[in-house]
Amino acid sequence: MTEFRQLHDGWTLIPVPGSLPAAVDAEAVPSGPVPATVPGCVHPDLLAAGLIDDLYLDDNEARLAWIGRTDWCYETTFAWVDAGHQRVDLVCAGLDTVATVTLNDVELGRTANMHRSYRFDVQPLLRTGSNRLSVRFDSAYRYAERQRDELGDRPHAYGEPFNFIRKMACNFGWDWGPTLVTAGIWRPIGLEAWSTARLAEVCPRVTVAGATGTVEVRVAVERATDQPLTVRAEIAGVTEEITIRAGERTATLALTVPSPSLWWPRGLGAQARYALAVTLCAGGTTLDRWRRDVGFRSVRLDTTPDDAGSAYTVVVNDTPVFVRGVNWIPDDCFPTRVDRARIAGRFAQAIDANVNYLRVWGGGCYESEDFYDLADEYGLMVGQDFLFACAAYPEEEPFASEIAAEAREQVARLAPHPSLLLWTGNNENFWGHVDWHWREPLAGRTWGEHYYRTLLPGIVAEVDPTRPYWPGSPYSGAADRHPNDPHHGTVHIWDVWNTHDYTHYRSYEPRFVSEFGFQGPPQYATLRRAISDDPLTPRSAGLATRQKQVDGNAKLLARLDGHLPAPETFDDWHHAGQLNQVRAIRFGIEHFRSLRGRCMGTILWQLNDCWPVTSWAVVDGDGRPKPAWYALRAAYADRLLTIQPRPAGLAVVAVNDGATPWSDRIEVVRRTIAGIPRAKALLTVEVPPGAARTVALPPDVAVTADPAAELIVAGRGAGRALWFFAEDPDLASGPPAYQAHAEPVDGGYRVSVTAVSLLRDVLIQPDRLDPAARVDEALVTLLPGETGTFQIRTGASLDPASLTTPPVLRCASHLLPGDGTPSA
Repeated sequence: MTEFRQLHDGWTLIPVPGSLPAAVDAEAVPSGPVPATVPGCVHPDLLAAGLIDDLYLDDNEARLAWIGRTDWCYETTFAWVDAGHQRVDLVCAGLDTVATVTLNDVELGRTANMHRSYRFDVQPLLRTGSNRLSVRFDSAYRYAERQRDELGDRPHAYGEPFNFIRKMACNFGWDWGPTLVTAGIWRPIGLEAWSTARLAEVCPRVTVAGATGTVEVRVAVERATDQPLTVRAEIAGVTEEITIRAGERTATLALTVPSPSLWWPRGLGAQARYALAVTLCAGGTTLDRWRRDVGFRSVRLDTTPDDAGSAYTVVVNDTPVFVRGVNWIPDDCFPTRVDRARIAGRFAQAIDANVNYLRVWGGGCYESEDFYDLADEYGLMVGQDFLFACAAYPEEEPFASEIAAEAREQVARLAPHPSLLLWTGNNENFWGHVDWHWREPLAGRTWGEHYYRTLLPGIVAEVDPTRPYWPGSPYSGAADRHPNDPHHGTVHIWDVWNTHDYTHYRSYEPRFVSEFGFQGPPQYATLRRAISDDPLTPRSAGLATRQKQVDGNAKLLARLDGHLPAPETFDDWHHAGQLNQVRAIRFGIEHFRSLRGRCMGTILWQLNDCWPVTSWAVVDGDGRPKPAWYALRAAYADRLLTIQPRPAGLAVVAVNDGATPWSDRIEVVRRTIAGIPRAKALLTVEVPPGAARTVALPPDVAVTADPAAELIVAGRGAGRALWFFAEDPDLASGPPAYQAHAEPVDGGYRVSVTAVSLLRDVLIQPDRLDPAARVDEALVTLLPGETGTFQIRTGASLDPASLTTPPVLRCASHLLPGDGTPSA
């Protein structure tokens, strides 16, 4: 029977002599071997040894950049006794990245791909007793720069050579991430001992047609001897067996499962899964076993042409699904710090925000088994990019062979997971080739098109044809069409934020938006932990280290124009930046969802951050939900009521992405800010599941003669829709006036706020008092006379008065000239 022994203990690391750059803090350089965690990487080990400061604080990222330009050597010793197996392999599930592997002073091989595994036959080199294993990691910079020089430079974002190495691209910095170029044994490593044969690959193709489920199990074996083998597969009480004859190395078994329960995306049904077991035998002896949970579901992309262009609709189990998605980036710059519990917590935040889809972005990594297993369990649909982002990639060797091996391995590895619905060829590379002035500097050199149009779709079709492949994001479905055409396929909307205000979203009627977003600062406690500037100001030097986009802070201020006044203090800057992000997300998603049927998905950039930074994330780098998270939760609710402009005037749009029909009578009132009704209408809406209905408002409700003093209210309670005819600075709302009371309750505090004046987007930020505190609700708009209640979860003793006054409790009016304090 195959036996696997982890080799995770006793590792040390040390810089390779002569590899240190000239500018190095001598006190940070190990004078001897440092204990190393495996799986892990260099930076956390140096931090644990007390040699460097936390890389996420102040300007430590820049001060410690030398680590990524240094060669490092990992080493351990282990005892071994020959147990009589015919083969013993050293299995390296992930080496980051440019590695030379040596056992007992004999070089086993060299690797240069973080995204695939490697296996070395070490049986002849093992000694009874002590054995010494070392892995030297050469600087990823030096390798990438050498490949660039040999193959010729190619256009890429951010001035770093990430497109010349098969490594997590965002290691080299992004417009939200630090430049922390890692090295290390980042996935498990160990010895696998076996005899006769082993299961080299098991790839299930799980399909369902009508009431019949089919599992086609493709098996590849590696042999130590040439004798007949038996493969048995079992699922749901169904068993099939096949013989692999001497000399053969592959087999395919087909199992038919009658009436299987289906795996559904969350909100549409249960997430049924079945254990699939595969056993390899010879002469009645079990040699190897493989087991995974799989799910029966069908998936396809509907790209049917129509009068508006061509559709892009995800169809699961013959049900069109509106994607309420978020983009996922690596949750930490050091992936081994992201364990199952952390992923589960982040997924819970996504689910609590009514998200049903995660797009794993192409500048990161193929995530861990825990990631996809939890997505299976929770019913989160996953779209996986192949790992190409924002750059022209060489198609020459060594990259062509490495990319083919990487793709084959990952497609087979992830095949069992029903949550994985789609493979996408790249992030923004078609768009870059057309619009980012690549063609002249490329001068005819390769840029990756062969990968996206030929190699990758061929591998998906061969290895796992049960899932659709889409060549890029964005991509319009045809080589002769602009890749970012909003009328076809997927679109990225980045003129909003980069050059345009968020109201520009209304100029788009897209089929599917796979990236769009708006920046906002992280939570106060996150910023305060990360930077030590005292006092904090909008122009603090430390605050600049938390902004990675060129002119990002200038854009943050520019996009306030017309919506909120330019802030002078840090508290106003922080509040205004977060509030504008809230309103941009709310505005965009409500508009796109109101087009349901034509538009069938939005994937917000982005769910998470990998460190404390001002970015597009709704959950910041310390895991705290930003106000934008609450806006996302409301905008992605199963049932959405929104007021939208249409050619004939304002209309109420009711969107139902729930599982049951929505039948309601909705009162719509045009009223003054002070509360006097001016006109009313009673609308009846009947919305089946997976649909939207638009009802025009009567002119007497939709039109005002006094936009500064009136608004429209549709519906009641938390899901009501509001329409303001003017922006906050132009509203006749006066300074914020309210009565507030905070009282201790089990688990924290209850805060009640009663509005005397209009209070738009009331927000309580308890992390300013206790970094661990959380609030259950945010961005509640209270009309005069209305009361809102907020539950604060905290284990700390807080000052009740601080919970009811700025800067902890604020609304939009606090940002306006002449803002007031709460009335008695």
